[in-house]
Amino acid sequence: MDIWHIRGGNRLFGSCRVQGSKNASLPVLAASIVFPARSRIRNVPRLRDADAAVSILSHLGCSVGREENELYIDSGLVADADIPRELMAEMRSSVIFMGALLARCGEARLSLPGGCQLGKRPIDLHLSALRAMGAEISEEGSDIFCRAAKLHGAEIDLRFPSVGATENIMLAACAAEGRTTIHGAAREPEIVALQNYLSSLGAHISGAGSGRIVICGASARETTDYTVPSDRIVASTLACACAAAGGRIILSGVNYEHFLTVLHFLNEAGCDIIHFNDIVEISSSGVLRAPGSVITAPYPGFPTDAQPILMAALLRAQGTTQFTETIFENRYRHVSELRRLGADISVDGTQAVLRGVKELRGETLTAPDLRGGAAMVVAGLTARGETRVVDAGHIARGYESFDDRLCALGADVWIEHKGKGTYEDASQPDQPAAFQQARRV
Repeated sequence: MDIWHIRGGNRLFGSCRVQGSKNASLPVLAASIVFPARSRIRNVPRLRDADAAVSILSHLGCSVGREENELYIDSGLVADADIPRELMAEMRSSVIFMGALLARCGEARLSLPGGCQLGKRPIDLHLSALRAMGAEISEEGSDIFCRAAKLHGAEIDLRFPSVGATENIMLAACAAEGRTTIHGAAREPEIVALQNYLSSLGAHISGAGSGRIVICGASARETTDYTVPSDRIVASTLACACAAAGGRIILSGVNYEHFLTVLHFLNEAGCDIIHFNDIVEISSSGVLRAPGSVITAPYPGFPTDAQPILMAALLRAQGTTQFTETIFENRYRHVSELRRLGADISVDGTQAVLRGVKELRGETLTAPDLRGGAAMVVAGLTARGETRVVDAGHIARGYESFDDRLCALGADVWIEHKGKGTYEDASQPDQPAAFQQARRV
């Protein structure tokens, strides 16, 4: 259990290099088992979810070593296709191991994944697509059993551009005979990252970033060296923090286009934004105006993960902002906590109406999930007095050293660790015997 202490009132100044992407790292780690290969994967953030993925890889028989933000994975031996329920429960993204294990082992045994409770997130699109490629799948309660003596290419139409389903199809299709085409594929930057990693291992994939992706098997390679792109949601969070608190910060190592919609609304709210190459500069007076209507949508639309964070940044904005959430039914769980600070927010179904207030007051809040917890930290930066956020480890699932990054920019933030189970106490993967060999990638 962590208790975040945030004393509001400080403006933010300085520069910050944005961490590697959580949502790109996790599919890449799962993809490392598709072929027997040695991978050096750079810019992997030190997060709870990344550790959970490493634990799954180790359980399956891979040799995994870490040096700072580099992981060395030797997947030459995958001895098991069964992921225990307790490992699956650690993160939502664990479901992508299904496609990877089918590609490598021809079978997969796992359970429904864990992660933030944001509402119904069925995996029927994953299962129907894999069945179309020749997999036999049975379900017993929360347990899923997949088997495929031989996968074959297929024309797959996704009725919704599901990121997870797109990733699972890409992974399984690497071992399928013939061509697999995904119509209506997710277009997120993380899909492009997965394509780039699989291509570096010899997979024949094209089209990521568009609605149509084509996979034609692979000519597997033994080694690869890959760098994970920056995290667009972390970049969005830091930009929103500056917008709310006021100041001027420079984010480096980012792709401006990946969080363009968030920057658009911050600009509409009164922030000055400059970008050049991999640098984005945000300046804010701390006095914002409501940007109007914000509607979440699959990429390239406004990201649902950034909705709670932008809402927190606009709590004192002049005027009214209407949010419409189209992805997750329980994405407004942070609203009741933000109201405790004095925020004026009303919710009706998928819509939330935010009316800016003159002042927020520090209170004790409880983080309901990863992005909701980050939103409360952002809100605390603008509240009078001290805001305390009680967090059961959610924030550490997606933000690496978030408190240190904010403090380096001038925020007054510190974390009180209570009891066991903090990220700092989490056991790190052992350095296996094959570690030095994997490093020679």
